Amino acid sequence: MTLMLASVLSSAEADTAVDCGVDIVDCKDARRGALGALSLDEVAKIVASIAKRRPVSAVVELPHDASQARAAIEAAAATGVDFVKFALPMTPDLHEVVDSLAPLCPRIRLVAVLFADLGPDLEALPLLARAGFHGVMLDTAHKGKGRLLDHVGVGALGDFVSRARALGLSSGLAGSLEAPDVPRLLVLAPDVLGFRGALCETGDRQRALSPAGVKLIREMIRRPHAPAPRYAEVDHVFVRDLVMPVDIGAYGFERGHKQRVRFSIDAEVFRDIGPDDMRGVFSYDVMTDAIRIVLDSGHIELVETMAERVAESVLLHERVRAVEVVVEKLDVAPPASVGVRIRRERAHHTSALHAKTGA
Repeated sequence: MTLMLASVLSSAEADTAVDCGVDIVDCKDARRGALGALSLDEVAKIVASIAKRRPVSAVVELPHDASQARAAIEAAAATGVDFVKFALPMTPDLHEVVDSLAPLCPRIRLVAVLFADLGPDLEALPLLARAGFHGVMLDTAHKGKGRLLDHVGVGALGDFVSRARALGLSSGLAGSLEAPDVPRLLVLAPDVLGFRGALCETGDRQRALSPAGVKLIREMIRRPHAPAPRYAEVDHVFVRDLVMPVDIGAYGFERGHKQRVRFSIDAEVFRDIGPDDMRGVFSYDVMTDAIRIVLDSGHIELVETMAERVAESVLLHERVRAVEVVVEKLDVAPPASVGVRIRRERAHHTSALHAKTGA
């Protein structure tokens, strides 16, 4: 289950966030950059206002001196927050910094933040896991210069989440995320999606939280016991004739270089009869993402395997009833193309159809 984190800068905003159903309240001063810390007095007020209704995290601006860094983290933890977040310093002494903080991990849940737009080194993840860190988030340092997905492809984000999970680390994704990004990232199953700007008036992260903005994102990240969306007719959402270079082929001569492959996807999608906004939209981005995720997995021998994996990825979205995937290799016998067309349905839709028809 993916949790929704909302960054707040006051107890009033914290109350708004809780009232709108966020899962984690994050104390952060958005006016002071990507990871600006609030004063400890303000953090304490937020903790008191939340009164254990939700977990609370707080940002710490980590001093370079190890002993001062530990003191800063302990001071933040003393306010009663559940998590302490800080930017992981990607410096030559990274090992020493992490080792110096390891003794805090049995008492304080530490979350390290890596910046996608500053070339993060994911080899730091095993180091964090060995030290006992609670989790790791991928964020952006320079707000206004692109969203997380502008800096890191969906396949690489999936790899980040998978590597963190394999190491026992909680994973989070943030970085100027907007409503259309939510369905694209939910399929990766991160533990947390973090937001600020998308929740604020006019999308300005330095302005106050907007209840409408918070509710929009909250309803796009469905909770396990939330009422099921109301669906009406079935629409067809499609991507046609997308040509990409692909590492594919079973023959030896096909290895070591990419071939042109054409993809077409047609998804049968239940239309949400709720609000006329992003909550009711199934974006074609999730289908192009499915292709990119499969391509990022490495060499694939058969077009049939590629088509199956793309179909499986699209069907992860609960609103998709069925999907048809066409994969064509264009360089085998030009000007002709060769390939495969498959159709796959969501299992429970097939069962329901059989029950109605008596088949």
